[in-house]
Formats: sequence, structure tokens, C-alpha cells
Amino acid sequence: MAETARHQVDQRSFDPIEFLGKIVAIDSCDPPGGELEIAQLVHQELLALGVESELEQFLPGRANVLGRVRGSGEKPALILSSHMDTVPVGTVAWQRAPFSADIEGGRLFGRGSSDMKSALAAMIAAAGELVQQRHLLAGDVILAFTAGESANLLGARRFVERGLKSEIGAFLCGEPSGLDIVVVEKSALWLRATATGRLGHVSGDAGVNAIAAVQKFLSRLEGLKLQCPPHPLLDDPTIRVGRIEGGSAVNLTPDKCVVDFDIRLPPGVDHRTVVKQVEDIAPDHVAISILDFKPAVESLPDDRFVQVCAEVCDRHTRRRPDIKGVSYYSDATGLLDGLTVPFAIIGPGELGLSGQADESVSVENVLKAVKIYRDVAISWLS
Repeated sequence: MAETARHQVDQRSFDPIEFLGKIVAIDSCDPPGGELEIAQLVHQELLALGVESELEQFLPGRANVLGRVRGSGEKPALILSSHMDTVPVGTVAWQRAPFSADIEGGRLFGRGSSDMKSALAAMIAAAGELVQQRHLLAGDVILAFTAGESANLLGARRFVERGLKSEIGAFLCGEPSGLDIVVVEKSALWLRATATGRLGHVSGDAGVNAIAAVQKFLSRLEGLKLQCPPHPLLDDPTIRVGRIEGGSAVNLTPDKCVVDFDIRLPPGVDHRTVVKQVEDIAPDHVAISILDFKPAVESLPDDRFVQVCAEVCDRHTRRRPDIKGVSYYSDATGLLDGLTVPFAIIGPGELGLSGQADESVSVENVLKAVKIYRDVAISWLS
């Protein structure tokens, strides 16, 4: 189900901080997601600012918004990318309610404030300003706002199904970077180890303990050294267990145990060789399967688009931005897979705050991000 509107002209002022507070106050944790309420607000604001906008609810409660500021069509489009879901609140106590959107000490608090509803609000504000300067744009600015990025890239994959990749000329993502520039993100390989045993009981056949097989596997996995070439902007590969499920009763030998784990790799590593390394250490009765693979994304630091981003950031932050790499993935891994186009991440949120209790964002950074997104679009598409 999609709602589309074009050339809405009821333009008005837009306060990105006020809007950020509204959307931080809405729970869109994934799971279960439920971005529809935010998507509806985003869609309405874009239309009010004179930005073309389409809202598509492609699954119950899951929605994307595709906005567009049209240029002359002489250059391919610049994508401004943000997601509307967040990671869960977690079990660690917060000093403030996770959806309070309190502002104190120049920071706005709440789940998603840093990752990455702040970038979403800033991109909307930038789009509203670009409407007034569309005569400077030789190509379209497309706002690709997605559902379900935090886990399975639901929204990005839906955009791929709808053919958005064919329009992408450059890609600017608003994931947290502290207004520095990220030019490389690791790939994410999600694997499952399934141990198969045999039910047993102390009164008879003891069975084969699937949990014991998993214990042996995890001990070997902890000592596994992945052979990957070093990358100047990335740390070493990581392996982290995220979920374990096994057993049916405390007095029965478990006949099945499942472990899901996450491996992050630098660009250029064939994930199939890593799967083979994991399979080689799996003991008897433990099978390895692939849950998902999200490819790495990279631009060279001297890429022209990266240099344009650096010049604009320097202008608005009054410092030369650092060029960085990150372990997280973004919607770029889905939307840029198989493409060779310029890519960068600039976000007002700070690295390291994603998923943390008392997540927050600098109000000043959000306002600077508005100007950065606007001016990158004008500089790149002029």
C-alpha cells in the first residue's frame, strides 16, 4: 500500500529538534519494528515542505518513505539514507525514560536519538531547504528512509525490489559518525551452529547432549583466528555470540541446541572461506548454516565525493573531519551491493552510543548536520 504526492506547495518552517523529539518519543524498536507511525509523520512533513513523498507500508506496521527533490536530470541522483527503526531498549536501567526525548545540557536523550533519528530529522530539514534551491541541482536528491535496518535490512531490500539502485549516483548515509566521515564499513556474516543430540533421562538411556556439543564448539570458536589482511581504518575481525537456545526440560538430556553468532570482516574477504574455517572446527553433530551476509562497503579517502564531504564538514564544524572506518553496517550494504558509486557516512550521532542506555545526541550537531547535508547536495549536484 503506497501513498504518493507530488509538488505539494504548502511550505512552512521546520524545526528539526522539535521533530526529533516527536519521533524519539515513538517506540520503533526492532524487533518488532512498527515504524509506520514515524513514517506517516515523515511523509506529512515532507509534503508540507514541498518535497515529493511516497509512503509504502510493505508489511503490517513496516513502512518506507521515499522523498525526492527534483533537479534538472543532468546528473544521477544523490541518496540521503536514514532508517526509522532502532535497536531495543535493553535491560540496563536508564536514568531517563527511553522515550522521554528530554533535552538537557545541549543534548536530546532517548533511544534512537543518536542512531539515527537525529540524521532523519536533519535530512528532512535539509530537503526542505533544497526545495528552495532546486535550480542549483543538476540531479535529484532522493531521501531513502527505511524500516528494519537494525536487523535484516527489510526496508533497503524493499527499495532494491522496487528498482531504486538504478538511480543511485552517490550515497550519503546519516549513521552515527560524530560529523566525521566514515568511508568503510565491515561486512556482517551471521551464522548458525545447530547441534543435534538424542533425548535422554537419568532413569535410562542418558542420550547425547546437544548443549555439551555446543560448549565444545564455542570453546573452539573462541580460539579461532581469522586470517584477514589488515585494513588501515578498521580493527581486527570479530566473532560474537548473540543467541543460544537449547533444551526442553531440566531433567531431560537436550537433543537440540542452536547458537547464532555474528562475524565482522574487512572488505575483500570472501565470506565463504570464513564459513569453511568455522565448519572445520565444528565437532561431530554440529552443523553450520548461513543466516545472512551483508557485504562490506568502501570508498577511497581520496574519492572526489569524500573530498566534497570533507570540505563541507570543515566549513560547518570548523575542523577537518577525521576519515574513519566502522564495524557497523548500514543500508548501504543492501542498496550499493554490486554498484560502484561514491559512498560516505556523516551523522550527528556519536560512535559508540548505539544500543547504549541513556543514548543521546548533541543538539548542535543535529543543526550542523542540516547544513552539511544541504551543502553536500548542492556542491555535488551543481
